[in-house]
Amino acid sequence: MDPQPEILYLSLTFDSTLPKPLLLNGPDIPPPDLSKFTSPYDWSPARKSVVLTVSCISTCFASFAASCYSPGVEQMASEWDISEVACLVGITTFCCGFAVGPMFLAPFSEITGRKPVFVATAALLAVCQLCCAVTRLYSGMLVARFFAGVGGSTFSTMVGGIVADIYKPRDRNTPMTLFSVAAIFGTGLGPLVCGFIAEYTTWRWIFYIQIIIAGMITVAVIVFFAETRSLVILREKAKKLNEWYEALEASGRYGVQFPTEEKILRIRWKIAGDEERAGLSEMLRTSTTRPFLLLFTEPVVFFFSLWVAFSWSVLYINLSAIPLIFQEHYDFSLSESDAVFTATCVGSLLAMIISIVQDNLASRRKGWNSVPEHRLYFSCLQSTLLPIGLFLFGWTSRFYVHWIVPAIAVAISTMGIFSIYLAVFNYLADTYHRYASSALAAQSFCRNMMGGVFPLVSKQLFTNLKFGPAASLLGGIGVALTLVPWLLVFFGPKIRRASRFASEAMD
Repeated sequence: MDPQPEILYLSLTFDSTLPKPLLLNGPDIPPPDLSKFTSPYDWSPARKSVVLTVSCISTCFASFAASCYSPGVEQMASEWDISEVACLVGITTFCCGFAVGPMFLAPFSEITGRKPVFVATAALLAVCQLCCAVTRLYSGMLVARFFAGVGGSTFSTMVGGIVADIYKPRDRNTPMTLFSVAAIFGTGLGPLVCGFIAEYTTWRWIFYIQIIIAGMITVAVIVFFAETRSLVILREKAKKLNEWYEALEASGRYGVQFPTEEKILRIRWKIAGDEERAGLSEMLRTSTTRPFLLLFTEPVVFFFSLWVAFSWSVLYINLSAIPLIFQEHYDFSLSESDAVFTATCVGSLLAMIISIVQDNLASRRKGWNSVPEHRLYFSCLQSTLLPIGLFLFGWTSRFYVHWIVPAIAVAISTMGIFSIYLAVFNYLADTYHRYASSALAAQSFCRNMMGGVFPLVSKQLFTNLKFGPAASLLGGIGVALTLVPWLLVFFGPKIRRASRFASEAMD
């Protein structure tokens, strides 16, 4: 044969049969170790659990970083001689970073993989926490909080993609439940912990603690997090194989032979996804425009984004409302009032347990989760806990009613928020498939932008309208939005058939 035939480029998949090189005289060149380049779907349960654990802890800390700011507002406002409302803009800028960051970072994760983006943003978050801790300027705090939001955004938005990378659709409910509880639990944990820090030390220790935690998470991501993006794993596998073929050819052994072929071939591996992928500029354009296209042209995306944005805003309203109510009506100290956020943590854990149990029971039914609307059955009922909790919270926040009652109301509303959050993530992912990242980016943008605005008006809302009417206003909006899942349960298939994006995803 020709010692140097033309190179044939073949597309590599996880199921590709690897040919044997020709056995000619020459130095022994062992093949590369390809054991770590397996499909993430085929990873061992232990390996998946490690990746999921690191991801969920990171998500919890990102939510912690968003909400921990509020207990230090009074001290910061006094130090910089500004109003508390102006100081609360630090939450708004963090949420803006949370909303905007993924639209630019997601394309990089598609190209370079999840791990490099995770490591870079974890380091960015740690650096920004340091800047928040040492800044002497109000403007410096706002800028640092924005970039801290960008750094933390990947842990809140990209973990859903990681779950999809390593778990098949039928196995995703429990991992998505754990991700959801991490996001909501962290939001309650922030003021719970930092309320004691702000009362007994200085507000700067709120950020000193986070520098340590962010550093530990950065190390954990570097050491324990494995790349989950299939195209990136295949790309590295192809690189190792091609380097081996080049080494063999350098020793004079040209060509390989497939078991089903008699012909000697000279090959190199390529990744089909790399050739089909658009350029970086095109991906950036798509990632920043398609979410808004879906938001304003797809009724499902619009109303789900509105639903989850309102529910998420309630969490951020609580950052101002809970300390206000419990300090005014029950004469609690700062740390005692922020300790009420224990109800948020407990409510999220209870909702997690209920979700896992009910899905395990429902999965025994033949055909369960065969259509996206199955994801909404439980949320149709459980989402009503949000307005119920709001009504109960507003009308029981009286000095003659024991404080445990409004605290229980907070836990009840949190359970409703959890069911909404989980349903939106699962339904959009199941409905839009290849466009799921854009649909989820749309709801994430609305959720974080709306959540960042509400803390600025929540104190005035509860002060001017009083606690009962203000909570009733929010509860009434919550009642109206509980119609969203019911409409989709009955009309979802028809709506999906009429959608260009959803119908393409279903083909």
